[in-house]
Amino acid sequence: MGKIEAMIKLQGKTLSPGMGKGEAFVYRDVLTRHDEFYDIDEAQIDKELARFAEALIHITGVLDDLAEHVEEELDSNLAEVFRAHSMIVQDASLQAEVEKEIREEWVSAGSAVRTVFRHWERRFQSMEAEVARQKGDDIRDLARRLVSSLAGVRGHALEDIPPGCVLVANRLLPSDTIFMARSNVAAAVLEAGGAGSHAALFAHEIGLPCIAGLEGMLDNIMPGELVLVDADTAEAIVNPKQENETAFNEKQGQRNQSRANALENSRKPAVTKDGKPIKVYANVGCVTDTQVAMDNGAEGVGLYRIERAYLGRQLPPGVKALLKEMQVTLEPARGLPVYVRLLDVGADKPLPFLEQFAEINPSLGLRGIRFLEKYPELLQTQLDALLQLSADFDLHILVPMVTLPWDMKWVKELLNQIAMNKGISEVPRLGAMIETPAAALSARDIMKHADFLSFGTNDLTQYVFAADRENAAVDAYFDDTNDIIFRLQKMVHDDVPDVPLSVCGALACRSDCTARLLECGITTLSVAPPSIPEIKQAIRESGGAFEQVKQQGAAK
Repeated sequence: MGKIEAMIKLQGKTLSPGMGKGEAFVYRDVLTRHDEFYDIDEAQIDKELARFAEALIHITGVLDDLAEHVEEELDSNLAEVFRAHSMIVQDASLQAEVEKEIREEWVSAGSAVRTVFRHWERRFQSMEAEVARQKGDDIRDLARRLVSSLAGVRGHALEDIPPGCVLVANRLLPSDTIFMARSNVAAAVLEAGGAGSHAALFAHEIGLPCIAGLEGMLDNIMPGELVLVDADTAEAIVNPKQENETAFNEKQGQRNQSRANALENSRKPAVTKDGKPIKVYANVGCVTDTQVAMDNGAEGVGLYRIERAYLGRQLPPGVKALLKEMQVTLEPARGLPVYVRLLDVGADKPLPFLEQFAEINPSLGLRGIRFLEKYPELLQTQLDALLQLSADFDLHILVPMVTLPWDMKWVKELLNQIAMNKGISEVPRLGAMIETPAAALSARDIMKHADFLSFGTNDLTQYVFAADRENAAVDAYFDDTNDIIFRLQKMVHDDVPDVPLSVCGALACRSDCTARLLECGITTLSVAPPSIPEIKQAIRESGGAFEQVKQQGAAK
């Protein structure tokens, strides 16, 4: 194909950082290609119902296989996406609507699936909450699978995507990203996609540079054209000039060399220029995360999310099952400090074994410790398991979504009561997650019931700026690098200068902000496992202001 002479620069938003270049692979949705939509006569109704039932069985098996693959090769948390899809496709009301469409409208199974699933997709997409809109993507993904199965297509359009290419698509659904992980795609550019979408989550986990928000892009990029993707700056260049490609190559080379140097020194301590040691821990959700973290030089686990043990289950885990899950996940970090966060779910992340309840604004409702206060039996199980875990691990407990001191007081009293009932004299250290302005402003009083504090900067930012971190419409307001966020952390340090402070939000992964965090009195950073070498290197290049911050805090 002849190359279009005109160079095109596209500016979007970053879903997953990194750099990559390659020939464009333009991908269009299967629902626009399969001609499986036709009318039938009454005698064919039973045949179409049987075809639909067979497709459901096939898709359920495919989803189970995908979940197993993702759990083994990527992340157990991500595997829950496909387990959730399996639950959706087996939803009795959804199946009944498709069957009704076939019987009453006399249409093919493919046509009925497209009509009903499109109705469900639009229903979710019209909702305000980003979580609901993501469900629309899930529905579309399932519709595509069913239509393909009904058409006799057992493969995926991305199975044969060439390695080293740049994927160009309207958007990515969860199943798409799996094939890119297998094919070593260089990068992806999308017309649509939010930072909180499943696609963004997968792209980040597999290290795929990805840019979104490029409306109309599919009409401007032709298959085979060279595309340079700098997801660090959210820029893509189509048909670059030689000087553009040369500059890109130089920047990518420097980036790769810097990464290699940091990895080589990743097992060494992170000490600032003025001699202050800073701990670098890892955020984990499964044993694979923990092992990668240890390989990258983590000095402990700063945030273990235990949600995997609860999501996608029909019944909550008991003490024994939860304890085993935690032991397996943390085994690679045995002997090092580990910080386990209590179950952090809420109305926007419902548990399947609890009665659904609706909230007008879930972000301001029953989340974190508030949720556990409503369901104290869940907290009791967790504390029981954690007390047993503390016999073998250097355990610390994180309490999510703390707002006021009584949140911590209640947890501490319950922990001590359970320990006393079991004859345990030493209980794990208890820390509060500072994720709300109220918690930051009441740090002194919270510390009457806590041993340490940890900033969850993702939620802290959304509550400071009243901007849902998963709502693309208010992206301009969600800025975790704003001076206000640093001022809040510095204020907490000044209020409680002798209290250990850590950061486990996305801000901790940003090496360009490392020095500022240390200036606020932060002594521990907990980051995604791949980020550990880079953050350690950034710490070594920082220094000079930490002692001044400490002295100012002590003077107060």
